[in-house]
Amino acid sequence: MQIKKQINAFTLSEMVVVLIISSIVVGLAFSVLNLVQKHMSSIQSNFEKRTKLNNLEEVLTIDFNRFSEIEYNPKFNELKFKNPVDSLSYYFEENYINRLQDTFNLGLIEKQFFNYGVEINSGNVDAIKLSVSKGDQKSNRFVFKINAASNIINNGI
Repeated sequence: MQIKKQINAFTLSEMVVVLIISSIVVGLAFSVLNLVQKHMSSIQSNFEKRTKLNNLEEVLTIDFNRFSEIEYNPKFNELKFKNPVDSLSYYFEENYINRLQDTFNLGLIEKQFFNYGVEINSGNVDAIKLSVSKGDQKSNRFVFKINAASNIINNGI
């Protein structure tokens, strides 16, 4: 008498079902990976813009308090810082601001200059308000100079 041994195996239909389910899972995994990559790139872009804006604010704050004279010239779109030893200029363009070798690509929307709390269009400046676009968001930064009491008395304020 011959003994028949039956080999346990999957049927063809079971293998097809497993392949279909596996391909669906792999497709979902790639979709989720794509979404995560898009979110990471937008987070990185926002971080870079925020860092550039913070760097500009920091440099402006240092320069505002380091120089004794600050003047804005609308003809050249130039903010000029002067003291007896040194001078420095910022140039404002539509999408960027230049300072020496530094370029701040920020998407500048508007700038406002102030002198003793009054908005001005040209001349001596002691504060600046920058409005910058970050994608669909607008961010405002205000930088000012700490005026000495003698300056306030001399200007009759």
